[in-house]
Amino acid sequence: MSHFFIRRPIFAWVIGILITLLGLVSITQLAVERFPSVSQPQVDVFFSYQGASPETINDTVISIIERELFGTDGIESFTSSSDSTGNGQISVKFAYGTDPELAQIAVQNKIKTVEPRLPQDVRQSGLNVESSSSSDLMYLSVYSKSGKMTEGALSDFLARNVTDEIKRIPGVGKVTVYSAEHAMRIWVDPQKLVSYDLTMSDVTGAISAQNVQIASGQVGQEPAKVGQKTVTPLTASGQLKNVKEFENIILRSSTDGKQLRLKDVARVELGQESYNFGSRINSKSSASIGIKMMSGANAVATSNRIHARMKELKKTFPEDIDYMASGDAAPFAKISIQKVVKTLVEAMILVFIVMYLFLQRFTYTFIPAIVAPIALCGAFVIMKLMGFSINVFTMFGIVLSIGIIVDDAIIVVENVERLMAKEGLSPLEATKKAMKEISGAVIGVTAVMVAVFVPISFASGTSGQIYQQFALSIAVAILFSAFLALTLTPALCATMLKPIEEDAHKRTGLLGWFNRAIESSTQRYGSLVAKTTNKTMRMMGIYLVLSVGAVYMFQQLNSTFFPEEDQGYFFSSIQLPADASRERTLEVVSIAEKFLLAQPEVRASNVVLGFSFAGSGSGSALMITDLVEWDKRERSSADIANAFNAYMSEHSNDGAVFAALPPAIQGLGATNGVSFQLQDRANRSAADFEQLKQKFNQALTARPEVTGLFYNATPYTVGLALDIDREKAMTLGVSFSDISETLSTAMGSNYVNDFPNHGRMQKVIVQADQKYRMNIEDVLGIAVKNSSGKLVYLSELIKADWQSMPQQLTRYNGMQAADTSAMAAQGYSSGQVMNAVLEVASQVDDSVSIAWTNLSKQERQAESEVEILLLFSLLVVFLVLAALYESWTIPIAVVLVAPLGLLGSAWAVSLSGLQNDMFFKVGLIALIGLSAKNAILIVEFANQQRKLGLSVAEAAIQAAKLRLRPILMTSLAFTFGIVPLMFASGASSEIQNSLGTGVFGGMVSGTLLALLFVPTFFVFVNKLTKTKR
Repeated sequence: MSHFFIRRPIFAWVIGILITLLGLVSITQLAVERFPSVSQPQVDVFFSYQGASPETINDTVISIIERELFGTDGIESFTSSSDSTGNGQISVKFAYGTDPELAQIAVQNKIKTVEPRLPQDVRQSGLNVESSSSSDLMYLSVYSKSGKMTEGALSDFLARNVTDEIKRIPGVGKVTVYSAEHAMRIWVDPQKLVSYDLTMSDVTGAISAQNVQIASGQVGQEPAKVGQKTVTPLTASGQLKNVKEFENIILRSSTDGKQLRLKDVARVELGQESYNFGSRINSKSSASIGIKMMSGANAVATSNRIHARMKELKKTFPEDIDYMASGDAAPFAKISIQKVVKTLVEAMILVFIVMYLFLQRFTYTFIPAIVAPIALCGAFVIMKLMGFSINVFTMFGIVLSIGIIVDDAIIVVENVERLMAKEGLSPLEATKKAMKEISGAVIGVTAVMVAVFVPISFASGTSGQIYQQFALSIAVAILFSAFLALTLTPALCATMLKPIEEDAHKRTGLLGWFNRAIESSTQRYGSLVAKTTNKTMRMMGIYLVLSVGAVYMFQQLNSTFFPEEDQGYFFSSIQLPADASRERTLEVVSIAEKFLLAQPEVRASNVVLGFSFAGSGSGSALMITDLVEWDKRERSSADIANAFNAYMSEHSNDGAVFAALPPAIQGLGATNGVSFQLQDRANRSAADFEQLKQKFNQALTARPEVTGLFYNATPYTVGLALDIDREKAMTLGVSFSDISETLSTAMGSNYVNDFPNHGRMQKVIVQADQKYRMNIEDVLGIAVKNSSGKLVYLSELIKADWQSMPQQLTRYNGMQAADTSAMAAQGYSSGQVMNAVLEVASQVDDSVSIAWTNLSKQERQAESEVEILLLFSLLVVFLVLAALYESWTIPIAVVLVAPLGLLGSAWAVSLSGLQNDMFFKVGLIALIGLSAKNAILIVEFANQQRKLGLSVAEAAIQAAKLRLRPILMTSLAFTFGIVPLMFASGASSEIQNSLGTGVFGGMVSGTLLALLFVPTFFVFVNKLTKTKR
């Protein structure tokens, strides 16, 4: 093939140009994201059972649905929760690759099957089944620049002008509203009701009767009598529209013309639909929504659409209203890709400098400089066809492939240059002869490199999604590089290179010194190889010691799934006791805001009241702290979060306040750290399981590996249990439903119907006024009517007892569980924390188990899987080499180099204080191929020398000397291309350092030790073959 293109160089140019054009077009069409899409399809089921306790919801709703879900195809896990407000949720996660629409249909069908068995109140309120994602994209808030607008006004503005617009944006999934729009609030005075011999039901009934939409019809509409000439539409004012009209609702009329109106027993105002949530931006009132991505959506593209839409909407905002995005995951994704692209450019520059140093002619350097970008363009074409994206892992694959793909061109150019210098051949003849010598080596190296990377792409789970894009992006780049090395590169060599003299390398100055150093090193290296090949058994003994040392150092590395990264923001969960009021929570929030807003690195602090990672309620709050750009601050997000934790532990003793970084991969957890479900396999009562949780908590927090532990659930509280005397109620003629409705309306609220308010239908809600909901006496002082129309006080029917009760219950895969997160202490890895969790669980009680979730689940799965896949890659390399060399022993000389790279890689990572994470493992994958490549170059030439009649030792020595210069050139080119990753700083530097340090250390040890041991391996395996024969 090479000879065809040597004769037809324009043909080769045309192929290269076409690949480049297709690659450039593909780049513009590839999606940009931080990581490949790894979130699993998720379907959520939401329902409400008003007035029911968490235990009742578990027994009568959740357990029934869970039993039906068991055995459904594709379901990997499901989590259920119920709370004291009567709300329940079941989140069902499906296996990777499941169609989200089919997953939603499957769950909907299961719900329809069990719906007749559910309580009537649940069926009436409805069960909502939604396909969603657990990937939080951002929090969006509107606020008043002057601070004059109330929270209610801002909430209503958000609902009318922003929320629905955001929901319509492609890529947006679930939108959670942390504020409430306007509603007509009817604040009833129960004492006045009693004085007028009325009840809550009388109020709601009057509103229902007098606030109605009347469809009046038309005068003269068909069918009409003969001769009807006109049709006249009718309108009737049925629905009430403002506070005054609601105040004048008639509750009672007498024959003397006196009327009792709503304003006589209630305070009417245009308030908020709900007061459960609130939000603040930099200590000012605001209104917020939380935005999750749709399953499989692109974070960067979706974020860009949201910001573009908000810029358009802002043009219509009043002068005093502005908006702010908090916890936006997209900026870090974009800057991560920009950093890797910058690293790619730096790597290419360093690679070409190294090439020029060795080749010492611009033309010789220019050929690899042309071929490498073409190979990369080819890789982008295949990435587009395979549905890949431009993300950190594909770009890391491209960065690592730079040093690999120039190797093929360098090998060709260097061999042509050697033949012209040593044998005085013309460029055309030298190219032909060079291709005869090295075509086999190029094909062999390519086959081996592809064999290294392709098996890794079969990993499962999150790691499989990531490894696939990384491995295949390198593999296709290598394939294009080999294709160009056999087509375009020889054509360029034959037409662009010029004849050189044998003494052309005898230059003066720096290049002359470099050439003399290389020649001198080659001679000394040949002498050293001659000695080592004569002492093969001693060298194999040393190799065995080094291999054992490499494995030992690898095992001593602390393991984690992903390194902790500074993403430009962090979360703070504030959880006070469950009985804490909003006012009490705001006191803690104010202390937190005071500290954060005083930090120069903090850009903004967004607070969501009524919600935290530990649950919802008046004692909960979530803070999203956005930091200024990475290059404008010295402290990392982790440093500021740690300082915040220390400050709050000293200045706030009310509840638990803990700051944590966002998860390394969006969609896999709410924060970083180790996440798991503590499962109860003994079917304990909720109270007994709570005691077990406390025991587990104390034992785990005492471990040095753990610095923070919190449960994602609202804590137990002491509450009033209302015991209704049903027999007495029946005797007095009071129905249980009337008691329930009265309690619900007075102490909770009752959504009666809707009213039109400036083009939007909003709710009418009845509730007892605030001063009548402050203690138990207020509750028992409310009256209901019996069947005779007489008032009966609730104090006659209800007994109240103080009890400890759960605010929220969680189940995981059908078992009672506690959703738990643990943070690693300084100097400890997530792997060590996970081991500590397992030890504590086994010590606390044999009947509990640990189910890893989110990133921790993927880490545990990848621990056992990646090592197996690495060994499988080595096996595939061995088989490919056996097929190429038609030998079962010669490939051993290549495969044996793998531990030599591992030694330097583990040593460099350990010395740098880094951990055995996914990026380190990615580097190991590349090192296997690179180490094998260098070994193949020596073994291939040694085999050629054997065919010329040299002995095994002479062939090994001669091959080592001949290939020293190209091996050094390609290895140094690759190693210098890694340097920018090692010394990266700022955003996304953590993962670059992890990958770069491991690969750099592995390349240094792998190259130097391979040069020493591969000739020995070649002699050793040939002796084995000879002995067997």
